[in-house]
Amino acid sequence: MTTIAILGLGEAGRLYARGLHDAGADVRGYDPFRRLDDPPIRQVPTIAEAAEGADVILSLVGANVARAVAADVLAQTPPTAVYADLNTAAPAVKLEIAMLAALQGVPMADVAVLAPVPRAAHRTELLASGLGARALAERLAPFGVPIVTVDGEAGEAARLKLLRSVFMKGLAALVIEGLGAARAVGAEEWLLDQMAQELGHEGRALIDRLAEGTYQHAVRREHEVRDALAALEASGQPADMTRATLSWFERIVAEKG
Repeated sequence: MTTIAILGLGEAGRLYARGLHDAGADVRGYDPFRRLDDPPIRQVPTIAEAAEGADVILSLVGANVARAVAADVLAQTPPTAVYADLNTAAPAVKLEIAMLAALQGVPMADVAVLAPVPRAAHRTELLASGLGARALAERLAPFGVPIVTVDGEAGEAARLKLLRSVFMKGLAALVIEGLGAARAVGAEEWLLDQMAQELGHEGRALIDRLAEGTYQHAVRREHEVRDALAALEASGQPADMTRATLSWFERIVAEKG
């Protein structure tokens, strides 16, 4: 049986833990700040216990601590395991984690999560690069985890996700700005219908997800947009729209306090 360790038991970590367990994996979870309270899934008290004998380690701890957590766990990870970082971190951070993994002889996969996890749980579409990408895809395939691997070192999947973020987060900011202006003149429902028609069959549901998700995850997404802006600026391409998107996310974070 494949043993999978989940580091971080927030919303995404919980969903991956339960989904992979129900699909037949032996799942253990580690999070010193949260209780999983899911009896079939063993929550272990130390990183060493999480890593011991694991075939796959999935890190879902957040971009701000991804490197520090990787340094702790990789020192105790067997070389037979694959270490997968699913956090929305900058390409440079993913590459640093890959270098830490290489020092321990552990293959590392840089994994980009391409949709909100609550929609499909462990069946959320993933994009992976790095030395451990193909092994990760092979080990998780029996549990229904869809992973597309791309050539390139760790950081490539993160870079591609940032390009997607330019569009998706920009679209969210545009929706919020447009609806706010329409609301001010009593035309919100009319504009909602116009937007939904342009976005296709599930346009109204997409608008709702964009608006609600932006406010719910504003802090994390502000960091993501900031990384996307840095990537655009490094490429030498114009980044006017992404700068405006970042301004919107900064405003929302400030409003939430």
